[in-house]
Amino acid sequence: MPFSQLILDRYSVRAFGPAPVSAEQKAAILEAGRVAPTACNYQPQKIRVFETPEDLAKLDACSPCRYGAPLAFLVCYDNAVCWHGQPGPADIGSGQVDASIVTTHMMLQAADLGLGSIWIGMFDTEKLRENFNIPENIVPVALLPVGTPAEGSEPFAMHFQRKELSEILV
Repeated sequence: MPFSQLILDRYSVRAFGPAPVSAEQKAAILEAGRVAPTACNYQPQKIRVFETPEDLAKLDACSPCRYGAPLAFLVCYDNAVCWHGQPGPADIGSGQVDASIVTTHMMLQAADLGLGSIWIGMFDTEKLRENFNIPENIVPVALLPVGTPAEGSEPFAMHFQRKELSEILV
């Protein structure tokens, strides 16, 4: 499928079927995150994989938004590694942008493999730190549940409502 069609067809899946994600699919998604561009190529991304019943149950205590996916990735960045090229009171570094680029690459790779995903930003960071021993310098940015969409899964009602290009150009 051409990329232009992939980005039109992909949608946020809010109901996953029970089929597992294969090791090959998981590896391809992780590779897409590994090769994603980051500021100065510092590669501050840190990715946690959740796939065991125990980890998924602990993850569910941190966010109500896994939607039954058999696999989820937590994309984080290491604040000690990301680019901090503009020091000052507003300096937040490049980590959040870097992790977002990584997540986007992973999300699109999942779609290319015929899998569904949803970008989740609603999670309890402190509970994640507690449940999975995440140190303070590692900053969670996105939770990415992945799997086969459940039968009858369809895009959210507003998914196809897009502003005209003239409305977003400045």
